[in-house]
Amino acid sequence: MPIHPSAVVDPRADIHPQAHIGPYVVIDGPVRVGAGTRVLAHAALCGWTDIGEENVIHMGAVIGHEPQDLSYAGQQTFLKIGHRNVFREHSQVHRGTAEGSTTLIGDDNYLMQNAHVAHNCRIGNRTIIAGGALLAGYVQVADRAFVSGNCVVHQFVRIGTLALLRGLSRTSRDVPPFCIMDGTHTVRGLNRVGLRRAGFSPERIRALHTAFGRLFRKKINLKRETEALRREPCTPDVLALLDFIQQSERGVCFGPRQARQDGLTGD
Repeated sequence: MPIHPSAVVDPRADIHPQAHIGPYVVIDGPVRVGAGTRVLAHAALCGWTDIGEENVIHMGAVIGHEPQDLSYAGQQTFLKIGHRNVFREHSQVHRGTAEGSTTLIGDDNYLMQNAHVAHNCRIGNRTIIAGGALLAGYVQVADRAFVSGNCVVHQFVRIGTLALLRGLSRTSRDVPPFCIMDGTHTVRGLNRVGLRRAGFSPERIRALHTAFGRLFRKKINLKRETEALRREPCTPDVLALLDFIQQSERGVCFGPRQARQDGLTGD
């Protein structure tokens, strides 16, 4: 049965005939649920939320509820979710906060139990947000990034493509693509395993390794070194790294030799 008789479904909702709504699900508002999406027991879907095809929303997840923002006063805001995402038990994704704004989640993402995605976040494709990870408002997570368990990400931070945040780490600075971060916004090295799994050749990885050594392995003026690297022959991956650094408004993570000894650097 596509909609369980115990589910409470708002008459404004648009549920595709091939979607499956489980027992005791609550759908409150003009929610759209696409074909093949499964919503399991006790999940709550709220507000102006658009959910694509073949997603799986597990027990107790809260999708599209009001943002946790004191300035929010009932404005019409949105959540848009793509296809084939998984939202595990008690994960939460909130819609935007400013009038007409949107939280966006792409395709093929995996949010583990109790993961939290706040208002106006932008999540790309094929990311993993592990159990207990907290993304504050306006955070951007690029494709294939991995945010490990119980990480804390400050509002407006960007996390680059194929970056990996180790468990219990925290950041109020942008996390460059292709790197491993831990502690307090400290870059420890290149995400070699992730790059290999993503199909990067040894030559591509070697070029990134050389660039990372120059940018993060010693105390330097990062702006000057970035400009110097750009004047040399660079692979597209290295150029993407340099672009990310130069576009940062919050500043990027420190290298291990640049971080304060106590590991408690501020933003």
